[in-house]
Amino acid sequence: MFSGSSVLLTGVGRDGQVGEVVARAFADLGASLILVDRTLEKARARAAAISATGHAARGYGCDLTNPDEVAGLANLVRQNHGDRIRALVHMVGGFAMSGPIAESSLDTWNRQLALHLGSAFLTTRAFLPLLRADHGSIVLFSSQAALPGASIGEMSAYAVAKTGVATLMRAIAAEERKNGVRANALAPAAIRTAANLGIMGDKVRYVEREEVAAAVTFLCSEQASAISGILLPLA
Repeated sequence: MFSGSSVLLTGVGRDGQVGEVVARAFADLGASLILVDRTLEKARARAAAISATGHAARGYGCDLTNPDEVAGLANLVRQNHGDRIRALVHMVGGFAMSGPIAESSLDTWNRQLALHLGSAFLTTRAFLPLLRADHGSIVLFSSQAALPGASIGEMSAYAVAKTGVATLMRAIAAEERKNGVRANALAPAAIRTAANLGIMGDKVRYVEREEVAAAVTFLCSEQASAISGILLPLA
């Protein structure tokens, strides 16, 4: 399905998280993977694990909240992988409660916005030229917290950041339609990751990582060529 195409995935380094399964799904579909994590060693380890199964993968370290590092990453990707990518799947994130707004920390607010919304903006902006060259697809990660009626008390920073991601996705879809680039976002409930299991235990109803991977690969595929600007809930 993605044979001969380069796919860039962010947030893939930690074991037991969603990026691990999404990366494996794209590799199994023939994509050449560009794997990005804040820690270079983790990105390289994920790439090595995929390469050991006979698939093409290369890891890069980058703080995707830092504009200069993101620009440097885009230049490296051009040098090493050419001037086109088929898909960008941005999975960087991290949940934090911010507490009641009247008592919340400005540091937590700024960190959540930078981690979710800022990184999505910077990464998308940097790689749009490569996506345009291949009429590619973008998938961002919003959250159930961004959906109407969600319970978001004491998590305003996270909810606002994820709502911003959904709005950013719609803006990209509207602006890039003329360039043949599609953008969509997922709004999952809690995903069965190692981190979530450690915090919430195993008695919670989770979205399985494989379900997320199936949705992502579908949205990036030719079968979804008419789908853009959609926030897709997963529960």
